[in-house]
Amino acid sequence: MKIYRGPWQTLMGRREQLVGRAQAGMTTAEYAVGTLAACAFAAVLMAVVRSGSIKDALTGLITSALSIAA
Repeated sequence: MKIYRGPWQTLMGRREQLVGRAQAGMTTAEYAVGTLAACAFAAVLMAVVRSGSIKDALTGLITSALSIAA
């Protein structure tokens, strides 16, 4: 026994199939954008840490922490 589906139900069923396929690769794209943003942030952070004044401040902080612990 075949159940009749009208054109609207057929169209909406097909739409659901297409939407599911279109969003199947969305997580991959989101991971790519997130990875790119993390790499850009890391590059900016490295540039800041390697600057002279920040480098001197971090070296002083580490030196004082090591001298207290010893």
